[in-house]
Amino acid sequence: MDTLLTADVAANAPRFRRKSSTYVDAIHDLPAREELAPAQLYSTESGRLFHSGRIAIATVGLPARGKTHISVALARYLRWLGVKTRVFHLGDYRRENVGRGQSIPEDYFFVNASASSVLLRQKILKRCRDDIYHFLNHENGQIAIYDAVNPLAAGRRSLVKEFAKHDVEVSQAGEPGGLSLMKFKTLFIESACTDERIIEENYVGWSSEDAVKHYLSRMSAKIPHFETMEEPELNYIKMFNAGERLTINNCNFGYLSYRIVFYLLNLHIKSRQTYFVRAGTTSDEDSYKTDAGLSSQGRLYAEKMGQALLQHRDRERLALVDRGGPDIPLKPLRVWTSTRRRTIETAEWLYEQGYSVRQRTQLSQLNPGVCEKMSERRIRAEMPDEVAKHEADPYHHRYPRAESYHDLAVRLEPIILELERQQDDLLIIAHESVLRVLYGYLMACNATDIPGLSFPRNEIIEIMPASYNNESSSIPIPDLPAEIIPPSPEDLKIPVPPSEAPSGTATPMILGSPGIAPGSPKSSTPRKTATSPATGDSTPQDPGEGSLRLVGRALRD
Repeated sequence: MDTLLTADVAANAPRFRRKSSTYVDAIHDLPAREELAPAQLYSTESGRLFHSGRIAIATVGLPARGKTHISVALARYLRWLGVKTRVFHLGDYRRENVGRGQSIPEDYFFVNASASSVLLRQKILKRCRDDIYHFLNHENGQIAIYDAVNPLAAGRRSLVKEFAKHDVEVSQAGEPGGLSLMKFKTLFIESACTDERIIEENYVGWSSEDAVKHYLSRMSAKIPHFETMEEPELNYIKMFNAGERLTINNCNFGYLSYRIVFYLLNLHIKSRQTYFVRAGTTSDEDSYKTDAGLSSQGRLYAEKMGQALLQHRDRERLALVDRGGPDIPLKPLRVWTSTRRRTIETAEWLYEQGYSVRQRTQLSQLNPGVCEKMSERRIRAEMPDEVAKHEADPYHHRYPRAESYHDLAVRLEPIILELERQQDDLLIIAHESVLRVLYGYLMACNATDIPGLSFPRNEIIEIMPASYNNESSSIPIPDLPAEIIPPSPEDLKIPVPPSEAPSGTATPMILGSPGIAPGSPKSSTPRKTATSPATGDSTPQDPGEGSLRLVGRALRD
C-alpha cells in the first residue's frame, strides 16, 4: 500500500468499490458494476467474449457426485477470464421456497410423486429458470450454470427446447439497426462416480447417522430412475470419477466451449488444502535484481513456519477423527517455490523432512521496471502522470518496462490450471505479489481487490474447498522475531497531509493503490508497513513514517 495515500484519495478513487467477502470467497458476490476481470484480455461492446453468444450449462448426476463443486469452480474460472457467469443452484431455490427448518414432502424426489409435490417442484423450477432467463436476457449475462440433478433423458431434451424458446434479437456490430437471432446454446456436464471413496468425501464432517440418512433417502429416490447421458443429438461432457476420464459429445460452440473442456480436463472434485506463505527475510538488500539468500532470521522463520504448518495438519487430522471422520493418514504435502533463492531456501527445512519441493519459474515476482530502488517521493516527482494512472487503476497499470498485476495473472494461468489439477495438499512459498494473484483467483476477488491484499510473515493462509465456495483461515506462526512482523498501528489520525510524510521507498506495483484492507487477505485490521524497493514485499516501518496506512482505517471506519 502507498505510504502517502490519504483517506480522501482512497474514497474518491475512480475504481474504488466495496470490499468483497472475506474468509469466504466472493463467487456468489457479483460486482455492483461492470469492470475488467483479473485475467480478461479484452472487452467488447456487448460484454460477451470469445465470439460466443449465450450458453446455458446444466449439470447432470446423482447427489454427492460433485456437481455443485464443478459448477462453482467453472464459474470461478470463467469469471476470472472475464466471462459474465452466474450459478443457479436449484437446491437453494428449494430451501428458500420451503423455508428454514421446514421439511419437503417425503415423495418430493420421486418420479411418481403426489400432485402436490409435483406442483411444488414445478413452482421451484419455474422461479429458478425465470432467473436464468432474466440474467441472460436483461443482465447481459453470457453463461448461466443450472446446478440440478436433471436425471431423465426426456427432461433434458425438454430443457433444451425450453431454452431454445428464449432467443433474443440483438443488434450486430457494424450493421446499424441490423438484427440477428442469438440463440441459447445448451451444454450438459455430467459427473459420474463409481468410486465410493469420492462419494464419501462429500460427507466429511457430518455425523455418521445424519450422513447415512441423508444419502440413503436421496439415493433410493434417484437411482432407480436416473438415466446417464447418452443422447446423441445433445451437447454434453461426461466426467468419470472426478476427472479420471472425460467423454465429449458435440460441444462445437467455438473457442469458449473448448476452453470449458480444457478446464474440466484439469479439474477434480477431491478435497485438498492449499497453503500460502511468504518467503523469509534476506541477508542483503531486497531488490528485484539481487537474488539474495536468507538471513539468519529468515532461516529461523523457515523452520518455525514449517513446524507450525506440520503441527496444524496433525491437529486437523485428530479433530476430524474426533468428529467421527475416518482415521486415515494425511494427504501428501507438496511444496512449490519460485526459482529465487529466498523462496528455495525457505522450503529447505521441509525438504530436509522429506517433503517434495518443486521450483516454478512462473512464480517469480512482479518486474518493477525502471522504478527499481526509486523512492516514493522520487517516483511522484519524476513520473506524476504514471502515478496518476496507477492510482486510477493499480491492477492494470504498468510502470515503464515493468509488469502489472494483470500481466502477472496472465503469466500465472498455467500455474492456476496445475493448481486445479493438484490432488495432494499444496504449500506455495512465493513473493507477496504472486500470493495476491493466486489468492484472488481461488477466493474470486475482483481486480480492484487484489493489489491491496496483504500476507504478513507471521501467518500461513489456508484455503479449504467447499461445495458452494472456498473458505480461508490463518495459521499463526509463533515465536518469530518482532522486527520481521509488521506491527498494527494504533490511534490513527485521518487524514495526514502528504506534505508531512517523509520520503520512503515504495513499490510502483502498489503505489497509490486504493486497496481493500491492509491486513491479512481477510483481516480488517490495518497494518503499518512500508514496501521494499520495487518488490512489493511489506517490511516493518517506523511508527512515525508515512500516512500510517490510512486506506484501511478509512474503509474500516
